[in-house]
Amino acid sequence: MSTVLVMGASRGIGLEFVRQYRDAGTRVIATARDAIGRGHIEALGAQCLTLDVANPASVSGLAWQLDGEKLDLAIYVAGVMDQDRASPRTPPTQADFDRVMHTNVMGAMMAIPQVAPLVESTGGAMAFISSQMASMGALNGSGAWLYRVSKAGLNMAVRAAQLDYPAATLLALSPGWVQTDMGGRGAPLTAEASVEGMRRVLAQLGPEHRGAFYNHDGEPLPW
Repeated sequence: MSTVLVMGASRGIGLEFVRQYRDAGTRVIATARDAIGRGHIEALGAQCLTLDVANPASVSGLAWQLDGEKLDLAIYVAGVMDQDRASPRTPPTQADFDRVMHTNVMGAMMAIPQVAPLVESTGGAMAFISSQMASMGALNGSGAWLYRVSKAGLNMAVRAAQLDYPAATLLALSPGWVQTDMGGRGAPLTAEASVEGMRRVLAQLGPEHRGAFYNHDGEPLPW
């Protein structure tokens, strides 16, 4: 049986990944920050680890929690958006900057050295939930610029890390505009449809996906 790790799975897209992989009969290890999140994950029959990706001390203990595991797939879903979603006409507050960058970038950069070797051991994949809003080549707006910058930073981390973990496939995935707490009710995609699409991409990985940036529908995205 294959093993999937979902980091940041207490709700939304992360919890939907857990649900769909469990429904497919896959063994799932998932992380949450608190007891409420743990309850959601365990109700789906997944093994739950406590992890706060914005807290370096918490992330530093991930390796020992995964000791002895071999992962076929790891997915870094954890992500937050700046609260006011400001444009470049408004500077971010230090509190917002620290919260967004710690979760979206630093957490991923701390997780990679601990998780990528476990993925390499199976020749598997490590995917990171990014955003089309991070694409410089397809830039069409400036709102939520702190979030855009953080996801662009995440993309660089993924692309650079691929060079150091050649036996694994590392890639960034955009889930699209999804009906979650972050995306809002007016978003065109349900979490179920977004995750179904991303799972199809992850099930058909080839050499072209290494260090690449893809949309949930399988279309490559410009950096």
